[in-house]
Amino acid sequence: MNKTQFFLGILLAALLGGVMAVGLMQYFDTGRPATTAFQNDRNVQLSKFLSDTSFIVPDGINFVYAAEKVKPGVVFIRSTYNGSGRGTGSSNPLEELYEDYFGDREGRERRGPSRSSGSGVIISADGYIVTNNHVIENADKVEITLDDNRMYTAEVIGIDPTTDLALIKVNENNLPYVDFGDSDDMNIGEWVLAIGNPFGTLTSTVTAGIVSAKARNINILQDRNGRQIESFIQTDAAVNQGNSGGALVNLKGELVGINTAIATPTGSYAGYSFAVPVSLVRKVMNDLIEFGAVQRALLGVSIRNVDASLAKDEGLDMVAGVYVEGVATESAASEAGMKPGDVILEINEKKVGSVAELQELVARNRPGDKVKVTYSRNGELTKVYATLKNTMGDTEVVRRQEEVQMEGSIFVTPSAETLEELGIEGGAQIISLGEGKWSDAGLKEGFIITSIDHEKILNASQLEEVMQSKSGGILIEGVDLEGKNSFYGYGW
Repeated sequence: MNKTQFFLGILLAALLGGVMAVGLMQYFDTGRPATTAFQNDRNVQLSKFLSDTSFIVPDGINFVYAAEKVKPGVVFIRSTYNGSGRGTGSSNPLEELYEDYFGDREGRERRGPSRSSGSGVIISADGYIVTNNHVIENADKVEITLDDNRMYTAEVIGIDPTTDLALIKVNENNLPYVDFGDSDDMNIGEWVLAIGNPFGTLTSTVTAGIVSAKARNINILQDRNGRQIESFIQTDAAVNQGNSGGALVNLKGELVGINTAIATPTGSYAGYSFAVPVSLVRKVMNDLIEFGAVQRALLGVSIRNVDASLAKDEGLDMVAGVYVEGVATESAASEAGMKPGDVILEINEKKVGSVAELQELVARNRPGDKVKVTYSRNGELTKVYATLKNTMGDTEVVRRQEEVQMEGSIFVTPSAETLEELGIEGGAQIISLGEGKWSDAGLKEGFIITSIDHEKILNASQLEEVMQSKSGGILIEGVDLEGKNSFYGYGW
């Protein structure tokens, strides 16, 4: 036996002796805790992790379990656009960024039918599938192909451009689906898998990475009213064109995000990808299934991140939370007593460290829900309950109506109650105002167009029909939600 072996033997014996001594002390001295509360919590967490051996193998982490469990629930999506498709006249707010960030757009500039492709995740046995809005937006036909090569035509149930999510459905039962996980429990450094269909040909592709960051805002979603929700999970799992709408899962095979974008100067994977967290996905999907429309809840504040510069300028006693620059009148925040200068620290007792985190935590709720807001004012903590409101300033449920999309904006026929309240016969109401001619003309969200060039508009479909033949200067007449009649002239 050499000196090294002798030394290691003594060291091992000493360690074993120490462990036995501690064990005996704990056995005979049951009245005294052997570890601190913090250590106990960590030991419980470690015990739970080690007891779940479904994804651990002798040689290390096992990606096979999650991949085999999830792959059957991830689908290939082919969207078809008649005529010039997306190539002309589209005002999709993601359009200019599409090639850099998103799925394969085959023949985008060609005349005649064009196609794009992406991925989707089956979330129920009866055929509901979640994907990205940009994968299917304005498509005339949406086809999906399962992992076992079965093909179906899908119906679009609803979309939410502010989160870039969409819900589609196929008429089938007993489909394999992916279980929801909990994105709140995801830790930075944790392993994840991205499963999708990159480049439109590489079906059921699995890549691995770690969670690099959470609550990332990369400013790719655009909304005229600033209501886009960007609180992405950032990973270094390889995601490429066509992966959009695919699954980001943990090693238990649970869905933790929907892959949405990549950071790249070339259009191909260059190191980081981004996914909508499942905490938000679940809420949006439930809304679309139950109501056909997303129930967007607003706190009614304009906000910015707190950094060292802002803290110094505003005399804040901490560099934390989200700074309230303004509070809308009659908003949830205003009615709860909040004021400009407050610093929001928690929503429902969950810490808020950025604008993205705050937006996500609020967006998980529906109008009428009460959230507990913890904020600091002049160094003093205050906790209040704020009743969230919808985009129209009340707590009513917004139900799906027949939608017409034109020039980046979405119109519906106003409800009978709205028509009666405003004393008008009919019209086409703007429910989502995007970049395009309608916003350039000065119209606002909620405005109801009642005539074009003195021709009555009774519903959204009629507006679409009338505008097909319009060019040059037009006269737009309508009313806002307070009954004020207005005219707008615009060169179409």
